[in-house]
Amino acid sequence: MSQTPQPDRVKYAFIFPAFLLVLTITLFPLIYALVVSFQTIRIVPPVPPKFVGFDNYAEILASARFWGSIQVTAVIVFVSVALQYVLGFALALTLHHNVPGASLYRVSFLLPMFLAPVSVALIARMLFHPVLGPVNEFFTLFGLENLPFLTSPSFAIATLITVEVWQWTPFVVLLMLAGLQGLPSEVFEAARVDNVSAWRRFRDLTFPMLLPLSVAVVFIRLIEGFKIIDTVFVLTGGGPGTSTETLTLFAYNEGFKKFNIGMTSALSFLFLIVVILFGTLYLAAAQRMIRRYQ
Repeated sequence: MSQTPQPDRVKYAFIFPAFLLVLTITLFPLIYALVVSFQTIRIVPPVPPKFVGFDNYAEILASARFWGSIQVTAVIVFVSVALQYVLGFALALTLHHNVPGASLYRVSFLLPMFLAPVSVALIARMLFHPVLGPVNEFFTLFGLENLPFLTSPSFAIATLITVEVWQWTPFVVLLMLAGLQGLPSEVFEAARVDNVSAWRRFRDLTFPMLLPLSVAVVFIRLIEGFKIIDTVFVLTGGGPGTSTETLTLFAYNEGFKKFNIGMTSALSFLFLIVVILFGTLYLAAAQRMIRRYQ
């Protein structure tokens, strides 16, 4: 009788220690931050740890600044991601049809994505300077007054959205172009033989077939967008006032300016809850849309 081969347990001797190390590195900061969020700890001036329960969470939830930062973050993220997806999908469709100079366009479109967000924000701050910026100088050629791109709440949010769209649209272009190149060409050739219009081919074939990829791309950009801090920090610093302060910048100000570690930890976990809530609602709506096209 042939014996059943025993599993090779040697590999587990190497994998298990590494798994424990990664698990420890991941869980320890999370658990420690959770414990700290129920305490009052301040570095400057030094305040000894004191257990306060849910007081930190209650104080944050009662703060108008917290709800304002959620609103600002949601506006920047949802508007910018929507524009990134529409523009990225359109550019990917254009490049997919092999327009003249497509290879050059593919390289140039990807360049903004490889720049550091801080450097992009520094360039944008020079471009949109209220007095000396080239953008305002261009508008003065048509007799227009200088626009307060960074000193007006509405203009500042619009500027942040513009910078985000410029830098991260190439990410959408890259993934959507890869998805377009992976679609079966036979289906589209049959549609052309049947004289199906380009719009109907997009509506009935391209968009439904790329819908799962679209859901994944938008989800990635939403999660990444919620972590926006460097662009806002450099361009507006959260101002004027707190009109452009995002959740991450709010946590940064509490932790690195006020040195309120307990409050910052509680704010971080509330930020995590907000992201999970938005992500859950988005995935539920996306699954419903996918089932509609199946």
